[in-house]
Amino acid sequence: MQSLLLVNGTLISDESIKQEDILIVDGRIISTGRNLPGLPRETTIIDAGGKYIIPGGIDPHVHFALPTPAGPSCDDFRSGSLAAAAGGTTCIMDFVTPMPGQNLIEALAIRRQEAESSLLPYKLHAGITWYDDSIPAQMQRCAEEEGIASFKAYLAYKGSIGIEYHELEKVMRAAAALNAIVLVHCEEGDLILKKQQEFVADGKTSPLYHALSRPPEAEASAVKKVTDLCRKTGCRTYIVHTSAAESLQYIREAKAEGLPLYCETCPQYLLLDESVYREPLPGSLKYVISPPIRSREDREALWLALRDGTVDVVATDHCPFNTFGQKDRGADNFTLIPNGAGGVEHRLALLYTYGVLSKRISLQQFVKLTSANAAKIYGLFPEKGSLLPGSAADLVLLDPDYTSVISANNGMQQCDSDIYEGMPISGKFTVVETPSL
Repeated sequence: MQSLLLVNGTLISDESIKQEDILIVDGRIISTGRNLPGLPRETTIIDAGGKYIIPGGIDPHVHFALPTPAGPSCDDFRSGSLAAAAGGTTCIMDFVTPMPGQNLIEALAIRRQEAESSLLPYKLHAGITWYDDSIPAQMQRCAEEEGIASFKAYLAYKGSIGIEYHELEKVMRAAAALNAIVLVHCEEGDLILKKQQEFVADGKTSPLYHALSRPPEAEASAVKKVTDLCRKTGCRTYIVHTSAAESLQYIREAKAEGLPLYCETCPQYLLLDESVYREPLPGSLKYVISPPIRSREDREALWLALRDGTVDVVATDHCPFNTFGQKDRGADNFTLIPNGAGGVEHRLALLYTYGVLSKRISLQQFVKLTSANAAKIYGLFPEKGSLLPGSAADLVLLDPDYTSVISANNGMQQCDSDIYEGMPISGKFTVVETPSL
């Protein structure tokens, strides 16, 4: 029997803040309190004085080793999980992205092989990247035989992995029957494609036009239609990487109505603004992500939505590509730039520094946004995202006195650039090592 006692720390959960000790036996939380009685023999004691004890972070939106014409995203499951753990994230959720026409079960098997190198527990969402009448049966098999309880659909990327609204409705009806959840990338694919073609024809090809081809209304319009489908189908629905103020208003209204709708955003939308696209090449290349980084007004609306509960989860959409050798392939045509940026290593520190320490959110909201809410939405609670007795001892120590500056030169992420380069951060997140985890 392996026993570990953390003493003198402050336990932060989504429900409470307590000055208590926490006893772990064989990788599971046994009890919390002061001067705990009946400790097992040879209990290892860790003094957590001056530190917070929080549930391990859950990032439900990463893309490790994502294949693209410019090559795969920089982090595979091994390097990505190392980076995640270095930043206090102990569980990640990635995606199966079938090729058009590829069977979901076949694509899932391949993706699981790729994920074997992960050093962290992981879950997979199954992407619905094409549709015919066989998809509902494939979804059922994923749910009933393969343990997949979440599916993702893209309304952007027409001509590759994007699907149509009438197809999404069928996916949502099938998911509702399975008590599964559907994640949706909400952007109007047809509008974006039209704007892209117009800009390129006019010789407007810099990264700025990536952002202008995907205006806030392209997201908000799709969000409104998806909330309508949520109401129509009763499907549990999760809007990924929300970036626009107008989108938030539709989501807020839908939640007030009681719809089973969840909202995610990412640090890049909370901390950056659209001025990054006016940086000279090659610097502006690294900010080409979808949806693009928005205005300061959108950014402030997102912080408000974190505080009032409209946003449930802060994930990362971690999908970095090297500026040189990958993103620069589109230096003369923004449509050829692979979309994505990193962040899995910095998520907790960024939200702690610019959320908690800036008094935009509380410590308990911090835990909800980085761990507990994702655990509840995806059926991992109370095993994860919790400090309750009986839960897995999936814990992180937060040292609030530590400070650093983000740099691509000293991070664990495998990329030649970082969209948060030079940003000061506070807090060091250390995963608590337990023998049975």
